[in-house]
Amino acid sequence: MMYNSTRDRAVKVTAAEAIARGISEEGGLFVPEQLPSITLRDIEDLVDKNYVERAVFVLSRFLTDFTDAEVEECAASAYTAERFSGEHPAPVHFMKDGTAVLELWHGPTCAFKDMALQILPHFMRVAAKKTADGNEIVILVATSGDTGKAALEGFRDAPHTRILVFYPENGVSPMQKLQMTTQEGANVGVCAIRGNFDDAQTGVKTIFTDPVVKEKLAKAGKQFSSANSINWGRLLPQIVYYISAYCDMLKNGSIKLGDPINVVVPTGNFGNILAAYYAREMGLPIARLVCASNCNNVLTEFLRTGTYDRNRDFHTTVSPSMDILISSNLERLLYHLCGENDTQIADWMKQLKENGKYTVSDEVFAKINDLFAAGWCDDEQTLQEIHDIYEREQYLCDTHTAVAMRVYREYRDSTKDTTPTVVASTANPYKFSASVLSALKPAIDGKDEFAVVDELHALTGCPIPAPLAGLKGKQPRFTGVCDRDTMEQAVFELLG
Repeated sequence: MMYNSTRDRAVKVTAAEAIARGISEEGGLFVPEQLPSITLRDIEDLVDKNYVERAVFVLSRFLTDFTDAEVEECAASAYTAERFSGEHPAPVHFMKDGTAVLELWHGPTCAFKDMALQILPHFMRVAAKKTADGNEIVILVATSGDTGKAALEGFRDAPHTRILVFYPENGVSPMQKLQMTTQEGANVGVCAIRGNFDDAQTGVKTIFTDPVVKEKLAKAGKQFSSANSINWGRLLPQIVYYISAYCDMLKNGSIKLGDPINVVVPTGNFGNILAAYYAREMGLPIARLVCASNCNNVLTEFLRTGTYDRNRDFHTTVSPSMDILISSNLERLLYHLCGENDTQIADWMKQLKENGKYTVSDEVFAKINDLFAAGWCDDEQTLQEIHDIYEREQYLCDTHTAVAMRVYREYRDSTKDTTPTVVASTANPYKFSASVLSALKPAIDGKDEFAVVDELHALTGCPIPAPLAGLKGKQPRFTGVCDRDTMEQAVFELLG
């Protein structure tokens, strides 16, 4: 299988090259030339298999320049019981009303990014042997909170690899910040940026595609790659857990083979819901994809109108991993929906960069309408949803999952659509303990992060994940802050 660039269809690279590069030279994103199919018989065969076996089945169809042994080793090394608590890395919890909550936060950093970022370093190691010509790979990451820590943990002390993470100084939760700034490892670097996630992401993309920077790195025997979901190796493993969830619903008896399901995803950069779209296009019986946003609702507006417009106020919310106005992975979806018209994609992305907006064609918008529903909620509604779910189910969810649950409830009430539904639960509630606790009881101001964690545990009995409990008392290693226009300098300083 070969991969094209969304902005230059003539570009053709192998999976290993797509993973090692991260992004195409002209700024496009790599996408598979064609999608493999998955049949109902395939799904039936996967029901009684474990997660590693399900992952190998899916991944091997995309990584055709990897040997079977290499794919199996990558999956088996990533999805271990030591790294993921419990026997299942991505278990499904069934609510009283039958809603299937896909828990994607049982990994070492307690967020869904672990599902991809525990295996990406293994992909990168194999890809580098095939493509990197002995260069050290420099992983450059912009994060709205969860990707940063998951990438740092995944690539910690990986051979022939450095990883540098930029995060918005005031745009992550205290727990997320502590996770990143205390990161151990000889090959890691972390820097805050004065600005929001979009500033960090734009800065990283600019550095990636700067030929002068690329040449300077090459002279030092280094080359850039990415652990953001712009890297195909980050997006690919996310397809697996939607297929796995369908298998678990079959095993549970909540659906029969071939029954359609809906999938609801709290979405910022559009990667997580795009993975569900790919699973659907491969043949997984998904009826509707429901995109849930917070009050940074640029995606909701786009999916409802066909106009993407980032020219709006940026809001810092209780669901910070979704505080994004430029959703990079949307480019991949549009490439597929517009018939792989790379010229059109390049034009829309140019309009977004220069004017902050673009409008898709009527034909593309009609396809979006057939696939997606969208909704959003504000912070008050998010916290109310946490409260209501806990009261009703004795189930504690984080602020991002609550956005998805609220949007799904409103979608179901307005459409009367009773299709069995999977809701992606993207983080452990203790990553956002102050917000979650405030949803359950008033007056928490003035308490430090771990006092809040202890109080939330005392109130709910919900177990505190060991990786978060272990942060107590740790001192930050990384305290640097830069501006967007000095990120390049910060990269060189972090690299020495």
